[in-house]
Amino acid sequence: DEGTAATGLLIVSGGNEIRIGAHRGMAKLAQDVAAADYPVFRFDRRGVGDSEGKNSGFTGSGADIAAAVEAFQSACPALKQIIAFGNCDAASALMIHRPRGIDAAILANPWVIEPTSDLPPPAAIKARYVEKLRDPRALFRLFTGGVNLRKLLNGLRSVAQPAEPSPLADQVAAGMAAFAGPMHIILAERDGTAIAFADQWRRPVFAEARLRADVTVQMLDSASHSFVSNADYGVFRQIILSALKDVPTRPG
Repeated sequence: DEGTAATGLLIVSGGNEIRIGAHRGMAKLAQDVAAADYPVFRFDRRGVGDSEGKNSGFTGSGADIAAAVEAFQSACPALKQIIAFGNCDAASALMIHRPRGIDAAILANPWVIEPTSDLPPPAAIKARYVEKLRDPRALFRLFTGGVNLRKLLNGLRSVAQPAEPSPLADQVAAGMAAFAGPMHIILAERDGTAIAFADQWRRPVFAEARLRADVTVQMLDSASHSFVSNADYGVFRQIILSALKDVPTRPG
């Protein structure tokens, strides 16, 4: 999507979504950002959507992101800065691989906990129970037999177990500490993936990233992983546009 500004937005898709994104969200974001005169580049990594080859997942997408940066620069030779956006495992991929040519990153709901069962991450389960305990209707259902006790006990057992080390969180934390540019972290505060990240963010593994003066964390009052409601998307879009406006000029 074309624009004449010297700063461009590179959109990295998460999961196995094609470049239009969930609910056509990436296409809409690209159109809105381009309407503000910023060029935007979207792409499918290998093995996804229109791209041939083997899909190696987000952990194997480093060369694909690097190729997208190069293609973006070639298509828009007037670019002076590139800011990259990724949601979920795309945010994690940006921090794990940190390809050259990216000057800043917008990371939405980073994926840092690999599932070990069909249950959500323990931090998300705990947050859900706390929310339920504040709801009189949920308590009424509990005491009148309207709750699946087996599911409840499995969830409580998961919360009670000591938190296991997360190699993925370690990789993302190291990438955030080493990334050579500002980072804007956006979290939907009732989304399970975002809750899991917020829990890890408070742990010592992210201490170095937390101390960085160029890292901002913004919580959105939302349960939408992809910011699909009009209200969520309006705030989300403004964060993206503000980040594009404020990205520092690349030295040299």
